[in-house]
Amino acid sequence: MSTDFKAAADAILQRVTTGEPRVPGVVAMVTDRKGNIYEGAAGVRRMGGDQPMTPDTVFAIFSTTKAITGTAVLQLVEEGKLDLDAPAERYAPDIGKLQVVDGFDAQGEPRLRAPKRPVTTRMLMLHTGGFGYDFFNETYNRLAQEKGQPSVVTASKAALLTPLLFDPGDKWEYGSNIDWCGQVVEGITGKRLGQVFEERIFQPLGMTQTSFAPSPALLQRMASMHARGADGALTAMDFALPNPPEVDMGGHGLHATVGDYMRFIRMWLNDGMGEHGRVLKPETVRMAEQNHLGEKKITMLPGVIPSLSNDAEFFPGLSKSWSFTFMVNDEEAPTGRPAGALGWAGLANLFYWIDRQNGNGGFWATQILPFGDPVSFVGYLDFETAFYRSLQGRKAA
Repeated sequence: MSTDFKAAADAILQRVTTGEPRVPGVVAMVTDRKGNIYEGAAGVRRMGGDQPMTPDTVFAIFSTTKAITGTAVLQLVEEGKLDLDAPAERYAPDIGKLQVVDGFDAQGEPRLRAPKRPVTTRMLMLHTGGFGYDFFNETYNRLAQEKGQPSVVTASKAALLTPLLFDPGDKWEYGSNIDWCGQVVEGITGKRLGQVFEERIFQPLGMTQTSFAPSPALLQRMASMHARGADGALTAMDFALPNPPEVDMGGHGLHATVGDYMRFIRMWLNDGMGEHGRVLKPETVRMAEQNHLGEKKITMLPGVIPSLSNDAEFFPGLSKSWSFTFMVNDEEAPTGRPAGALGWAGLANLFYWIDRQNGNGGFWATQILPFGDPVSFVGYLDFETAFYRSLQGRKAA
């Protein structure tokens, strides 16, 4: 790694944790195919506290959980135990009971009807299954407010049993699809999702700091959640996901260190091979990284609940697709990320990229709501840009 990049990255972390407005603390790392080439941490785990943010800090990683669930699905496809195009209810029967909500009647009751076709696991992997999130969708938000539909962060079975927003396969909408992928995995394996991850993903990758139900040792190193007010000020929150959860939520439920997640990113850079064994076959990785949405495209995520999310979009104006199970930027991004690279994010302003072409990936972790935080998100984009500038400089040299 160039000393120029280390200096630039360190300066970005310092700026975002000391400027105004700022983030309380951040951990950021970059890896190549062999190992981490940058590890940075700045700020504190909790505003007003004296515990510094360190590389071994534990985060609620929210939707960066999704790609790990997608990996477990792909393993079962490899083994011939899962047909992506079969009705998902074959493996998770409850999904077959869900109906489509077509608005509300004059009394404010949801109008429900049967879906035109069954939900398949392929649709779930691509976010075309018909599910959404209440913080990105007005209908789900209304069902939550008026009908008591539980939030996914309750990690409850009831939170999964939402109506479909449209007929399965009709369009892309980001939502609780990957939680249902977790249910498919549990239905096939007969084990809780966390146990499947432990045996089939975490052990071969050497991921010892990742869990749906963090141990006391992990909890001691947890960063606190913070809320950004309309005035830009931060408030520490006593927010925690249920521990242990009723359901291991494949869409958002993991806690992890950034260093552990880098091991997962390296597996994708290394054609499915982990530090202690193979996780996916090379041909599976090459298949999975392609755009599987066809002509459908990813749309902006509208912030329906302002305390949880701003309007958010990666690289506005650029075409973006979906793979199994990452966003794909179809064109080179302003940061320098090449066309065809993979990436995504987590609700508390965690962001990552996986560039298989150049053999690198990065992860930026904060614990701030709402999503799309201007300070954290811009800091992340600056971090990624600094990395690609240093990469171009080395190529030129």
